[in-house]
Amino acid sequence: MDEIVYYFIIIAAIGSGMVAGVLFAFSAFVMKALNRLSAEQSIAAMQSINITVLNPLCSVLFFGTGLITLFILITSFNRWNDPDAIYLLAGSASYLIALFITGAFNVPLNNKLAVVNPAANDGAQKWGSFVAKWMIWNHIRTLACVASSAFLLIAFHMQ
Repeated sequence: MDEIVYYFIIIAAIGSGMVAGVLFAFSAFVMKALNRLSAEQSIAAMQSINITVLNPLCSVLFFGTGLITLFILITSFNRWNDPDAIYLLAGSASYLIALFITGAFNVPLNNKLAVVNPAANDGAQKWGSFVAKWMIWNHIRTLACVASSAFLLIAFHMQ
């Protein structure tokens, strides 16, 4: 069992770091690039991104990492007397919080944007409202993924 946990910590740390990188890209430059376009173009581009992100590779990365961190979370309680248990708990919980934020906030915002007509007169207002809310939650889930990766790396180092 310890050997499985050992490898799962590595996989989860890499997975959460990769997800953090993807989310960071949106916070650092993707959304800024979209905001340089007209609202119509921005909406159409984000709608396209939200469709193309639904693919097997992204699903395995996001949800596979989630399943592994859930396993690590449960394992952390079984290893509570080990010095790495708190880091395993913090690392796995941080990633699961990021997934929760994605499902509870970013995805519903994406779904609202999906039905917006990019050419509509109120497109600029809807885009501005979308970006303001979406970016706050994206920053938070990015930080949660970074924290996850960091805590899991600390736990790995303690092995």
